[in-house]
Amino acid sequence: MDQLRAIRYFSKVVETGSFTKAAKVYGVPPSSLSRRVSDLEKSLGATLLTRSTRIVKLTEVGQVYYNDMQHVLNQLEQSKETVRSYQTTPMGRLRISSMVGFGEKILLPLLDEFGALYPKIVLDVSLSDELSTLGRDDVDIAICGGYAPNERVFAIRLMDNSFIPVASPRYLKTHGVPSNALKLRDHNGLYFKTPTGPTPWLCHMDGQWHDVSGPAVAISNNGSWLAKKASAGEGILMSTRWALAEYLESGALQEIKFEHKLAITQYADMAIYLLYQKQRYSVPKVKAAVDFLVERIKVANVTNAR
Repeated sequence: MDQLRAIRYFSKVVETGSFTKAAKVYGVPPSSLSRRVSDLEKSLGATLLTRSTRIVKLTEVGQVYYNDMQHVLNQLEQSKETVRSYQTTPMGRLRISSMVGFGEKILLPLLDEFGALYPKIVLDVSLSDELSTLGRDDVDIAICGGYAPNERVFAIRLMDNSFIPVASPRYLKTHGVPSNALKLRDHNGLYFKTPTGPTPWLCHMDGQWHDVSGPAVAISNNGSWLAKKASAGEGILMSTRWALAEYLESGALQEIKFEHKLAITQYADMAIYLLYQKQRYSVPKVKAAVDFLVERIKVANVTNAR
C-alpha cells in the first residue's frame, strides 16, 4: 500500500465530505479511492470514517488521526518548497577554502560584499595553504595558487601569481642595489614558507637555472609579517605583486628589476585558480559565488593594471 497516497485520499474525503468528490479531485474512480482508504484503516487497525449513503463523518480516533496527518502533510509541502527554493534561489551553507594570504587580502573583503547580496547563504570559509580536495574535503569552492590541477574539477584562472623581489629604500641605500641576480646571494633573505618548505630564489640565465638565494634572516608562512620586516629594512623579499600592492603603492617597498626575471619554481605560468566540481555549478549558491568572484577579481585586475 502507498500509505502517503492513502493519507492524501483520506484527508481529501474529510475536506470534501464525499468519496466521489475526493475521487474527482485526484482523477481516480471512487471505488479505487474508497479501497485505498479502507486499506489505510486496516493497516492502522481502526475505523477512521463512518460511511452512509448520504454523508461521511470522522470517528473520534479518525479526528485525532486527521489532525496529526495535517501536520505531516503541511511539513511535506514545506519541505518540497524548501527543495524547490534551494534549486532556484542562492541559499544554504557555502563552503570555501582559500590560501591564507589571498583569503585575508582579497577574498574575505569580497565575501563581505557577497554576503550582503545573498543573505540566505551561510558562508563557511577556511583559510589554509594546504591544498583542498573538493570531493574529499566537502568544499564547494577552493582557491589555490600554482598550476591548474589534474583532478576532475573545473579551474578558472583568476590572476597572475608570479613572485617579484622587493626591498625597502632604506635597505637598498644601506646594502646597495644588486647589479644582477647572482648578486642576491650576498643579500639578506626573507623567505615565504609553503607546506613543502621555504620558496627559493631562482633565475634562468645562459640556458640553465641558478639558485640565487641569499642567507635567510627570517622564514614564515605569514606574508604580512615578512612584508613588514622587508619594509623595516631587514632584507629582500620575494612575494606576489597582489600581496605587496599596498607597500609598492606607498613606496615602503620597491621592486628590484633584473635582466633575467626571478621565480620560485622552474615551472612557468604561476597563477591563482578558482576550483569547483563542474556538476556543482548548477547549484544556485555555487553559481552565484563563482560568477561573483570571477567578475569582481577580474575587474580588480583590470583596474590595477591601468
